[in-house]
Amino acid sequence: MRALPVIAVTSGEPAGIGPELCLQLAQQNFPARLVVLADRFLLAERASTLGVAGLLRDYVPADADTNAPGVEVLHLPLANPSQPGKLDVGNATYVLSLLDRALSGCQRGEFAAMVTAPVHKAVINQSGKAFSGHTEYLAEHTDTPLVVMMLAGETVQGPLRVALATTHLPLRAVADAITPELLEAILRILHADMARKFGIASPRILVAGLNPHAGEDGYLGREEIDVMAPVLDRLRAEGMNLIGPLPADTLFTPPQLARGDCVLAMYHDQGLATLKYATFGKGINVTLGLPIIRTSVDHGTALSLAGTGQADPGSLFEAVRQAIHMVEASRSAA
Repeated sequence: MRALPVIAVTSGEPAGIGPELCLQLAQQNFPARLVVLADRFLLAERASTLGVAGLLRDYVPADADTNAPGVEVLHLPLANPSQPGKLDVGNATYVLSLLDRALSGCQRGEFAAMVTAPVHKAVINQSGKAFSGHTEYLAEHTDTPLVVMMLAGETVQGPLRVALATTHLPLRAVADAITPELLEAILRILHADMARKFGIASPRILVAGLNPHAGEDGYLGREEIDVMAPVLDRLRAEGMNLIGPLPADTLFTPPQLARGDCVLAMYHDQGLATLKYATFGKGINVTLGLPIIRTSVDHGTALSLAGTGQADPGSLFEAVRQAIHMVEASRSAA
């Protein structure tokens, strides 16, 4: 029998909802060993406060009893005691240590994937450590020159996966950022990881145009003609199944989405407004292009909800499910 995959789950900002969401993993039955990286005393305290009937046990890498209930905890100590909803700059190093330990475990094969609960970017930066997000941090620490952000979720029509050509840029900078070189590199990453990590051998990629009506033959902008079409034609000649550039205002209708396995949007709100409307509370973030598998929740630390027991664990549950699916797809592709 194939061993269950071991998935690292970082608990994120200790003052946020991450620790209590991780506790709720104990109430689910996932086909994997879930190892929560956190201060064990923080988890025990939060469990007591919330009355969560979860089981916590210490993580033992070689533990053969993989069917034991509950959550395995890899203890990493807080720098300072943490209270729900109250940020402490002194714990920024702790938050980063969770990421570092999960990443090193993935790199040496101890963990098959990592799932990340939310962190608070501002408090990490206030500690004197430059931090723009999980995605950039993991790319830097794996020497990955380019990664692709994808958000995904289940809809009534099936899975919706939206990758982004550009991420957090001012709108006026987007057109200049979409160069032939960038578009080609992103499409290659998207094509490769849809096959390797999602198990779709010949993925159908729907490519959104940049301009209204995909430029309408150049009358509303020439990026589709001058930048996008030559790249798409060249990659199609290599065997990639690329559909577009398509008008973004009709791309996200069911008949169009049925033609593809994922969407490449040109900028943040073009792709994510629709996805978040369709999957809010259940969507996840996937980082493509990394040498490891990483999924994440699609929400923030929700400090005002921390310690109340009202935070919805749906996104974390889905991030874990997707990580397990990607591990199995990668195993099958190997």
